[in-house]
Amino acid sequence: MAPSKVSVLGNAILFLSALAGAQEPDIPTLYPQSPPAYPPPIGTGDGIPEWSEAYSKAQAIVAQMTIAEKVNLTSGVGWEGEQCVGNTGSVPRLGIRGLCLQDSPLGIRFGQYSSAFPAGVTIASTWDDGLAYLRGYAMGMEHRGKGVDVQLGPVSGPLGLFPEGGRNWEGGGSDPYLSGIGLAAAVRGIQDAGVIACAKHYIANEQEHFRQAGESRIPVEESLSSNVDDRTMHEVYVWPFADAVRAGVGSIMCSYNQINNSYGCQNSELMNGILKNELGFPGFVMSDWQAQHAGVATALAGLDMAMPGDQVFVSGNAYWGSNLTVAVLNGSVPIWRLDDMATRIMASFYKVGLDKDRVDVNLASWTTDVYGWQHWFARENYGVINGNVDVRGAHATLIREVAAKGTVILKNNGSALPLQKPRQIAVFGSDATDNPKGPNGCPDRGCADGTVAMGWGSGTANFPYLISPLSALQNKAIADGTVIQWVVDDYSTIQMEHTATQASACLVFVKAQAGEGFITVDGNQGDRKNLTLWANGEEVIRTVASNCNNTIVTVHAPGPVTMEEWIDHPNVTAVLYAGLPGQESGNSIVDVLYGLVEPGRLPFTIAKNATDYGVSLMYEPNNSYAPQQNFTSGLLIDYRYFDKNNIEPRFEFGFGLSYTTWKYHDIVVRKINAGSYGAFNGRTPAAKTTNVTETPESLVFPAGFHQVHFYNYPWINNTGDVRKDGENGPEEAYDPNGAPIRPAGGAPGGNPGLYDILYEVNVTLSNVGKRNGEEVVQLYISQGEDDDPVRVLRGFRRVSVNAGQTINVIFTILRRDISRWDTVTQNWVISPAEKQVFVGRSSRDLPLVAKLNGENVIGINRNKPSTSWTAGMKTFM
Repeated sequence: MAPSKVSVLGNAILFLSALAGAQEPDIPTLYPQSPPAYPPPIGTGDGIPEWSEAYSKAQAIVAQMTIAEKVNLTSGVGWEGEQCVGNTGSVPRLGIRGLCLQDSPLGIRFGQYSSAFPAGVTIASTWDDGLAYLRGYAMGMEHRGKGVDVQLGPVSGPLGLFPEGGRNWEGGGSDPYLSGIGLAAAVRGIQDAGVIACAKHYIANEQEHFRQAGESRIPVEESLSSNVDDRTMHEVYVWPFADAVRAGVGSIMCSYNQINNSYGCQNSELMNGILKNELGFPGFVMSDWQAQHAGVATALAGLDMAMPGDQVFVSGNAYWGSNLTVAVLNGSVPIWRLDDMATRIMASFYKVGLDKDRVDVNLASWTTDVYGWQHWFARENYGVINGNVDVRGAHATLIREVAAKGTVILKNNGSALPLQKPRQIAVFGSDATDNPKGPNGCPDRGCADGTVAMGWGSGTANFPYLISPLSALQNKAIADGTVIQWVVDDYSTIQMEHTATQASACLVFVKAQAGEGFITVDGNQGDRKNLTLWANGEEVIRTVASNCNNTIVTVHAPGPVTMEEWIDHPNVTAVLYAGLPGQESGNSIVDVLYGLVEPGRLPFTIAKNATDYGVSLMYEPNNSYAPQQNFTSGLLIDYRYFDKNNIEPRFEFGFGLSYTTWKYHDIVVRKINAGSYGAFNGRTPAAKTTNVTETPESLVFPAGFHQVHFYNYPWINNTGDVRKDGENGPEEAYDPNGAPIRPAGGAPGGNPGLYDILYEVNVTLSNVGKRNGEEVVQLYISQGEDDDPVRVLRGFRRVSVNAGQTINVIFTILRRDISRWDTVTQNWVISPAEKQVFVGRSSRDLPLVAKLNGENVIGINRNKPSTSWTAGMKTFM
């Protein structure tokens, strides 16, 4: 396959509707094609304090390696080849064990004696980067304790363009700023624990349908292409990954889909151009599992590690492995490119301290048995593979706190909440109780039986236990002397009517579910078919509310659900969105229902109608070659679309009620003299060119070597494998002299000037209620141009304030925060339009406003009434 080309140039990509249904064989030429970005930049730690020592060590060790040893580091050994979901080859001569790569972004997939943490959507709902760090650190410690070297998380792709997206729950909310802060915090936490974090999925991987051609129920020849214009790519989808790179992330996973008709893992513009050149990423890029579609092309485009190694699971065929050895020998892949791959991998290895404190692998992904085959598919090397080391520590306390603080109160009429030892409560809905098959009874959580506490797919973990809401409520009722009854059959409406009439508080638990595309549940192939509730949820609510004047609804779901059928029912007194809370689900919801913990805020918009989002997930392909998904919404994702089109949501982005009452007083903006900003000048490092001195004869399988069945090795079968007419890429891909660093580049995360502080914003906040509380103070900026969103999030703080106390909350505004991507200069610029800063409680409740164009500006207070727990439903602007 020819080297791929990715387009991110031009103001926007305009698509003719006539092309959408075209079926011609040459269909790829009708859609966006990418300019190349070559040569692949050489990684470096020069001038980067947190990377410099790691690079010195990496360069020294790689200099001692043979071609086969370097190839071994870059190539997975094959699916089920060893104990982890991904394993690289080893370098035993230098004492380097192969890397163990393991899902997931919320715990250890297939783990035993390990925790099931709240999902990404729930940590995002806390709006607390400190908790995001602690969650990342706890997960990193558990992975390290199992011998995992690379945790396959955290997630910022999908970002949540489509509310039905199957894997939205793995990520950090539908705003690039919010997602980026969470991504960076998780990266720091995981890597401080001594494990390499892997930020994923890079990039624009916004739906499960057609992400892999072979997985689709409707046959297509190639995977879906996400077609994204240059400005949107930078300001929306790349933005969180820039934060991860700046935070020092060791690895990034390229995605299954095509982007502008180039597969993500052979996308020279996205990997070489944006990630490694513009963002200055020093770590390594790995493929998603079977997302590699070529050999030489992917190496030249910037891929550094192929996972799981085989082209198709347990096929024994690989694009790399021995084929990469051949490509280096015949010159198709320069030796300096292989050196760079290995160096980037080892630099990340040293950066997190894996050379100093590394645990032997003591988990098995393919069985819960203690004894089994180390080479699982080949059935070879029998012994202890599950050490059953308990790595949970005291993490249950953190899990409970995150899940509670990530629960959002959407409605609270009168004194419905918090509950205060009610005389009798009744609980309704299967989401309140246990899966009869057990918490891990559905492989990879691929069902919606019982309470929903995580989505399905590779982003899951085994539950060590799962506290259902009913169990926790029973424990609380017993302690309080409360009578508790329940009906958890979603279709026993007659019994619900009878039970509901007896209770002083009726607690209804409803759900929706989603996950990865390789699993289909009730016709939902990863992506949800719609935004309605599952398991007869609407009817359960209506039935209970018709018979109980204090009906409190809790929703467990991977994202927004439509609520218009029941939200305004006068007997629905309170509504909570509880996300996907993990193993402490029941305990965490009790903490919120009884007022023991301050709740969170929405990381997405809940619309009145699904069509209000202005986007359509593709369920049917628009051609049989490669479905074309045009991101026509551009910058207007989620709340930005609602604001721009003056659409009233049911609950806006950032919304959530509090236990107490808040008053925003004053806003003062102080300008900081940060100096000027200019395009970065320089070049990526030149490659150290050396001749390949090893001969084909030296790279043939060693005599008498035992080959494990279907295992991927770096050696060649015979010297005849080294053909002289090997595949070659474009001439510029072989230039060892580097390339100009892009104007927006110059350091990890981009041009250092982007992170200069330009303004300081000081706001005054009072807790005027009767109890201590926590407020999420949110800062939004208006860029002032007609083609900009109305406002974008550019700051938030979760602060604790005692009753009667007044505090000052200080934000800093960076140059990046008020810049826009200029497609002509390929750099960030600040337009001359007047800019304003808004501070408040949500994207539509912003009482404080000030201009950003003066030296020192005192803003105005629009004197809106405070949103409080007792104020009931909030008032829109």
